[in-house]
Amino acid sequence: TAATGEAAAGDMASENTTVVDADTATAEQLAGTEGVTPELAEAIVAGQPYASVTDLNAKLLETLSQDEAANVLVNVFVPVNLNTGTEEEIRLIPGMTDKMVHEFEEYRPYADMGVFDREIGKYVDEAEVARFRNYVTL
Repeated sequence: TAATGEAAAGDMASENTTVVDADTATAEQLAGTEGVTPELAEAIVAGQPYASVTDLNAKLLETLSQDEAANVLVNVFVPVNLNTGTEEEIRLIPGMTDKMVHEFEEYRPYADMGVFDREIGKYVDEAEVARFRNYVTL
């Protein structure tokens, strides 16, 4: 358990803010993640590598409801490339809104993550920018 008491900092933030990369995770790493049964962990590993988070989502939807899959994506994800990710991929980022999808796309191309932090930081607070960074890459 977190002794810091920061767990309430964000609606979707959990005490453990580490997002597992579904592309490289082992079944053991996945099985320790909220919403992931040992059977699902094996299925995720069997589907590696994933071209994108949409492929991972499709794998999850083979056995989970839309809500269950969305819950898994909070902690298990395939990072979205900020410059090349599709709108569908960006929409799978937990907590994404129509406005934020637009903002993510509007500032392309991103030269580096500092540009992302600065531009997206105009719309959400620092904690939310940090949370979004768990789901994106360049």
